[in-house]
Amino acid sequence: MAIVTVGMADLKAAKAPDILTTLALGSCVGITLYDSVKKIGGMAHCMLPTYKGFEGQNKAKFVDSAVLELINALARLGVSKNGLVAKITGGAHMFTAISQNNDLLKIGERNAAAGLAILKHLAIPITANDTGGKHGRTIELDLATGALKVRTVGLGEKII
Repeated sequence: MAIVTVGMADLKAAKAPDILTTLALGSCVGITLYDSVKKIGGMAHCMLPTYKGFEGQNKAKFVDSAVLELINALARLGVSKNGLVAKITGGAHMFTAISQNNDLLKIGERNAAAGLAILKHLAIPITANDTGGKHGRTIELDLATGALKVRTVGLGEKII
């Protein structure tokens, strides 16, 4: 078993018994895709909602393009989009003091909404959603079980 770390603006796909993890999801979102039959999954750590207007940059940085890239990475491991389920975490409101009246700075909320929208558009069922709040998260996806461990700063740990 290997622990595979997904960095910021990064995505990775792996097979059981590996564990995928990413740290410090503040306003960023972590999106996991998992095939429970093949025990293969992937994780993306996305910073911004949409790739539009940023063509040519790292696609893993953006929610909409990262999900598509993650599906492609999983396809290379033999996984069909039709067998996938998704979980989404993060999207915290980290800049409360300066962003109360500025929707542009509500990046966490916009990231979470973009994740929900692209997954709905692709007809990938969302089995868990732990987004929002004002606290950062660290997540671990156990590819043997599909369980997603979420550690929220100051609020403890849970499995979703």
